[in-house]
Amino acid sequence: MVVRIQKYRKLSYFAGIELDPKQKYAFFFLAADYGNLGDVAITFAQKKFIQENSVFRVIEIPISKSPEGLWFVSRNIKTDDIVTTVGGGNMGDLYDQIEYIRQLVVKFFPDNRIISFPQTFHFSETSKGQMALRCACEVYNSHKDLHIFARENVSYQLMKKYLKKATIYLTPDIVFSLGQESSQKKRNGAVFCLRNDKEKKLSEKQFMFLNEKVKARFEKVSFHDTDINNDSIGLQEQEYELKKLLDVFRSAELVVTDRLHGMIFCYITNTPCLVLQNNNHKILGSYQWIKDDSGIELLTEIIEEGIIEKINSLKPEVKTNSNMIEKFKSINNLLY
Repeated sequence: MVVRIQKYRKLSYFAGIELDPKQKYAFFFLAADYGNLGDVAITFAQKKFIQENSVFRVIEIPISKSPEGLWFVSRNIKTDDIVTTVGGGNMGDLYDQIEYIRQLVVKFFPDNRIISFPQTFHFSETSKGQMALRCACEVYNSHKDLHIFARENVSYQLMKKYLKKATIYLTPDIVFSLGQESSQKKRNGAVFCLRNDKEKKLSEKQFMFLNEKVKARFEKVSFHDTDINNDSIGLQEQEYELKKLLDVFRSAELVVTDRLHGMIFCYITNTPCLVLQNNNHKILGSYQWIKDDSGIELLTEIIEEGIIEKINSLKPEVKTNSNMIEKFKSINNLLY
């Protein structure tokens, strides 16, 4: 209903945007304008990737402006423009509002190429989840030029099973495309970066145990999160908060995290990291891209034996995964 009503309203957010009929555009839906810095990083990396690897000019459609954005784009899109949707972990019934908007995007633009950047695909086994899966299949399988990227193998296999009419690819999370860097900061202390939401798997007892062991090893221990609890955040504030958190990681001797982008931020800042699993497959699957990196280790179990040895064995080391950027070629090949 909200989308239907929007066409009768003034498109105020996009009023100042003048489109050049000779320019090719990539309309980027579901761009993060809220305080989850993992999603902010995805938005930043996705926009940067398109800009650096194509002739398309990117027009971001913030997620909060989706109804207005759908009508703005539908009135202005050309046949040689493309539509992209944000990567991340929201293709499924866990974040059903975002999934609903993504399906609207697919329905609104049947004649344009649509690229869904690397996603985790997860529909629960509940009756609600299976109904949502059937709806998703109906929508995605109806589009004639839909390209969906999975960011780990479990999602890739599920997409291949259910989305038979779409073209499915396997690549890492797009934030990996930012590459690795050498930190010039002196490292001091440990950082916990843990979730406190519906994807949390770590028990209070396990946290207390880890906290005790880390505090016994490091003089300084601090607590941060990739979610800054802000439902409305401007572009400048986004970049400031993301840079601030990356600086925290660059300065740490160790990060303990159960957030996927906590792990990825450690990768791009070359920070030693103990990774804990969440309640779905996205961390375990994404870890496979960097499992040979000596600075990051996934804990499948949290037991006393070996924890201190693992902490002591992780050392900062500049490792350049020269093959990582090659893994995004399949996205690059669609940007023409």
